[in-house]
Amino acid sequence: MTNILSIIITHYQTPVLLKLCLKSIQENIGQLDHEIIVADSQSKKETNDLLKEEFPQVKLISFLKNVGYAKLVNEGIKIAQGDYLFIINHDIIILKDAIPKMLDYMEKNSQVGIIGPQLLTFSNQSQISCFRFPTISTIIARRTFLGKLNWGKKKIEQFSMQEEDFSLPKPVDWVQGSAMFVRKEAVEQVGLWDERFFLYLEDTDWCRRFWQNGYQVIYLPTARVSHYYGQASKRNGAFLDILFNKYTRLHIISFIKYLWKWKGK
Repeated sequence: MTNILSIIITHYQTPVLLKLCLKSIQENIGQLDHEIIVADSQSKKETNDLLKEEFPQVKLISFLKNVGYAKLVNEGIKIAQGDYLFIINHDIIILKDAIPKMLDYMEKNSQVGIIGPQLLTFSNQSQISCFRFPTISTIIARRTFLGKLNWGKKKIEQFSMQEEDFSLPKPVDWVQGSAMFVRKEAVEQVGLWDERFFLYLEDTDWCRRFWQNGYQVIYLPTARVSHYYGQASKRNGAFLDILFNKYTRLHIISFIKYLWKWKGK
């Protein structure tokens, strides 16, 4: 392998944010040997022109159709040459020392397969980005009025680990796929993302498979990145979202697939 790190950026029709993401990498990567791969879904000329004119070193994988998140990640992994992978959404902004801190932690802890950095809003507020594995009660609490009752609130708090102290590195069930630092050697054992998940739960499933294969998933709060996050699956309210929000429907479909895949395990 010629590069220590392969940065895989998943992108969908937001070249302004992609440009900010790429600039933040340039400003904070230092002298680390690396490559950048952009996997672009339903690709547009504007994105192609941006990369050719301003970031010619970037390797582009483009698809004419919207192929889903897991497919984008997998195609990036397939051509990645690095010992480590940093899989990020195009709405991630890399902050100073985030990459060196994750790389250093990974190199000192051979049992770690995935690291999730702390995600910050652009107003510098911490986002919840690590969780316990979901259950049926989790989605009932999150998707219905029961989430406003004491029972539902407790289920949501348990799911998002709100009782935990996250000031230090901590093993967690899974971390949000918007930013994952991954050991390539572990991927060769665990396998690629499950493309039966078009959107949502593919990151949960992957983390679960890492644990199943003896690798830890770690939340590392000292490594920080900014995330332009907009909960597309929560806009109108529980029942209206199910009826009219395609992202809500996709989330529920993925959850059903997840439960079916891991039933009894």
